[in-house]
Amino acid sequence: MASEHPEAERRWDDDRDETEAQRLDRNWSSLLQELRVAQTGVQLLTGFLLILPFQPRFGALDGVMRMVYLVTVGCSIGATVLLVAPVSMHRVLFRRHRLKTLVAISHKYATVGIMLLGAALAGVAVVIFDSVIGRPGAWIAGGCTLLALVTFWYALPLRDRDSRDTSY
Repeated sequence: MASEHPEAERRWDDDRDETEAQRLDRNWSSLLQELRVAQTGVQLLTGFLLILPFQPRFGALDGVMRMVYLVTVGCSIGATVLLVAPVSMHRVLFRRHRLKTLVAISHKYATVGIMLLGAALAGVAVVIFDSVIGRPGAWIAGGCTLLALVTFWYALPLRDRDSRDTSY
């Protein structure tokens, strides 16, 4: 897993006084904790989305909202696949001494999975708001959802990424 800031990462690792194996174990453990939170949410969302076509009001959706729904389902299924993939990958690579590969690839899967989850959440907002208050409100709700996700999931963490906070 190549870092954009190898010197800062080296200092962090040196301060922790851990071996590379210990660092990989810690990173894997941390990633699993994050995935547990995301997996639960995305699995519930996907389940909810998969039952919608069998509801009576689903037939009232026009072509545009059906397309938004299908893209939303695709994003949600993609997020589910990517956020659960590290578990399967761990099973396949178990006892193969591939923890570095597992951590690096799982990090990438988690990042893309979370982006797809965000897109799915915005899509859900559009479909729900379209059914409740109409098309203009639906696009506003979807845009506000995307704005909130970009702000809280990416912009604010990226702003603080290079801060000099060295506390654990």
